[in-house]
Amino acid sequence: MATMNISLTDTMKEWVESQTNSGRYGNVSDYMRDLIRRDQDHRHAIVEALIEGENSGESSLSVSDIWQQVQQEN
Repeated sequence: MATMNISLTDTMKEWVESQTNSGRYGNVSDYMRDLIRRDQDHRHAIVEALIEGENSGESSLSVSDIWQQVQQEN
């Protein structure tokens, strides 16, 4: 397994330590690996959504129509 050194602000360091002290993670490395896995999953989901959108064909709606639908859903 490879090793990396990173620099954090004091606030970030305190946050990471609080996450590991909560008992959810065994140590800082476990926490960082979990963050990286979640980031990878998130990016993969975005790529899949973009591909699905591209494969869905052209829409007859204008950008304004689509934006109005999004605002109504929220």
